[in-house]
Amino acid sequence: MTDAPGPTSSGTNDQRAGDRPARDRSRGSAPRKRKPRAQTYIHRNRRVQIPTGYMAVGLITSAHGLRGDVKIELHTDFPERFAPDTVLYLDVALTEMTLEAARPHQSGMLIKFAGVDDRTEAETLRGQWLFIPEEAAQTLEEDTYFVHDIVGLTVETAEGRVLGQVSDVLFTGANEVYIVQSQDDPPREILLPAIADVIQRVDLAAGRMIVTPLPGLLDE
Repeated sequence: MTDAPGPTSSGTNDQRAGDRPARDRSRGSAPRKRKPRAQTYIHRNRRVQIPTGYMAVGLITSAHGLRGDVKIELHTDFPERFAPDTVLYLDVALTEMTLEAARPHQSGMLIKFAGVDDRTEAETLRGQWLFIPEEAAQTLEEDTYFVHDIVGLTVETAEGRVLGQVSDVLFTGANEVYIVQSQDDPPREILLPAIADVIQRVDLAAGRMIVTPLPGLLDE
């Protein structure tokens, strides 16, 4: 997933659930036991493929200027990752790309890769994702989780009703939304906003998430 952690007690993300944890972090005190990580998540209605053993830290959105710079949409709460001489991995081919320069720009970054020296070359990178090896993920604060910690959890209400399993995390901007595949026949998707009022507890050791759905959310 992304190089962000998942929900925490503060109600923000590292994302803040992909080195980005979930943005609105839930309350949870269980030890963080790592699970097999998900290979996809949804970003702006597009399914993003994450190579096994890697995490997304940024999306190249456009070329900038004439000298090969590109604009990066951050998918990490650690922008210091984008430092000169850092090696990142480009798209599912995992092409090694060395950062030559980087600087903040609006809400993201402007970066230049070694060997990308004009706008034409930079344009070929548009829409591609940047990854880091999973072992390079940042150490998270207590009660903070990576997206791949969240995907696959069984979701239950405080009363013990099993709603289904988290299948994906949708990044909306204001907060993440957990997509839960229900146990109904036929199954349906339940969308849970990753906010503290809804996500009551995350127990990774038990593989479950305790929630209080918003009124009307579970109505047929």
